[in-house]
Amino acid sequence: MHSTFRRGVLAAACAATALIASGAALAQGTAYPDKPVTIIAPFPPGGSTDIMARLLAAELQPLLGQTFLVDNKGGANGGIGTAQAAKAAPDGYTLLISGVGSNAINYGLYAKLPYADKDFTHISLLATGPNVIVAHPSFAARSLADLVRMAKAAPGTIQAANSGNGSSNHLSMHMLEQAAGFKVVSVSYKGGAPAINDAVAGHVPILTLNQDVLLPFVKSGKLRPLAVTSEKRNPAYPDVPTVAEQGYPGFAAESWFGLSAPAGTPQAVIDKLSAATIKAMSSPRIREKLEAVGFVVVGGTPAQATAFVKNEITKWGDTVKTSGATVE
Repeated sequence: MHSTFRRGVLAAACAATALIASGAALAQGTAYPDKPVTIIAPFPPGGSTDIMARLLAAELQPLLGQTFLVDNKGGANGGIGTAQAAKAAPDGYTLLISGVGSNAINYGLYAKLPYADKDFTHISLLATGPNVIVAHPSFAARSLADLVRMAKAAPGTIQAANSGNGSSNHLSMHMLEQAAGFKVVSVSYKGGAPAINDAVAGHVPILTLNQDVLLPFVKSGKLRPLAVTSEKRNPAYPDVPTVAEQGYPGFAAESWFGLSAPAGTPQAVIDKLSAATIKAMSSPRIREKLEAVGFVVVGGTPAQATAFVKNEITKWGDTVKTSGATVE
């Protein structure tokens, strides 16, 4: 009898504890956010990641009634800021603009990383954008087919610039080499600006880089586009065919941006952030600004974002391996 009584008391206590914990989580989700939220942008100010973070922060503030601050933590292909986000308290007050470099490519590129995908809960995919393969106007190639033919005729002689070893644009060209069976001389710069400068000056004939930073140079005629690396044509480059269209079906290599939180963040908080982020990304203000420079707004649920990132880790990991790219 006493044993039965004790078991009953224990069961009631456990149920009460679970109810309290559930209520606390619900209350946290309901009250969240009740203080400023920091969004870490793991690249320096002025770049695509920084712009994405600031546009999103401006939209989330009125939706959630709290200040959203952007904290730029650049370095190590996004790894420094991403590691800081991974170690932050899982309470929803530190978020991360995740991306193709820091949250997919880096896992294959670095022998050791202070974070892993299991350290994050992915809230939503924000937007994607292709790389664009461009040529200096003096270069003989007028199409991707021309470039492939010239590269096959003289293997390892055509220089192709990119913004850095292991960047998405570096690896996009490697993907194309694998698909088309040719070889160029990869010229990796320390950022997009010096790569553009040398391409515009004609020091390197081919450049692969993100669509937003190349757009002014393509519009002015300083660089000639040969292909975009997205699955579909990009709205900012409507007349430029995709790599897939030009004989390589299924080819797709895009940059992307997402919103992520440290693993263990309460589900109620994740759900609230997800709903607000989806609404924010559908804002005409965000869509107009991003689409004007060739970004495709995506949005989506945590489950969709998680599945997407998992696939990206595998795809880019395989590409890093075959490219031989490494960073100490």
